[in-house]
Amino acid sequence: MTGLEHVPALVTGYPIAPGDPVQRRERIRGGELVRPGGPIRPARERDIATLQEIERRAGAPFAEIGMVAVAEDEPPSAELLREFLVGERAWVWPDARDEPIGYLLLGIVDGQPHIDQVSVDPAYAGLRIGKSLIDHAVTWAKSRGLHELTLTTFTEVPWNGPYYERLGFTYIPVDDEPPGLRAVRAEESANGLDEWPRACMRVDLTGWVYD
Repeated sequence: MTGLEHVPALVTGYPIAPGDPVQRRERIRGGELVRPGGPIRPARERDIATLQEIERRAGAPFAEIGMVAVAEDEPPSAELLREFLVGERAWVWPDARDEPIGYLLLGIVDGQPHIDQVSVDPAYAGLRIGKSLIDHAVTWAKSRGLHELTLTTFTEVPWNGPYYERLGFTYIPVDDEPPGLRAVRAEESANGLDEWPRACMRVDLTGWVYD
């Protein structure tokens, strides 16, 4: 499953209202809201079961908007997660006990970095942990001379396509999809994800705005 993660929830005992994402960002910068744990670190073998549980929890909000099949989709297999670990393109945001509460998997599609998965436990929504993980992926890509970041997403789910648009991603017209992304979309369609509107997106990393 390739979804995203940000849904309003309780965070360590206090509510994070949906609100204005810019205001939330400023509250984090000003110290009013504090991200627990951190900083980002590479995922480890011992994290695999936790990452799968994060994915189950992050999928639950889809059921609330009628996307039950997405909510019930199985998390990435241990074998797939190990591939990202071996490739050193799997990162986590840990809590104060060094247990992951969010993670990102970065693939390579058409020679460019591709967000295969980014998920955060809904109990920690609203603290821009997902954005920090994406920032980390952007830094990784830039350090290797790569110039864009791609993903596939649901276009009408508020915490998917519209969220990415706010970050600067734009939709790729179907006719302009390169071969690798076209293959990704074909696999998603075969797995039933096209029951809901879905598309490819990209962002030019030269204009990326970090938190």
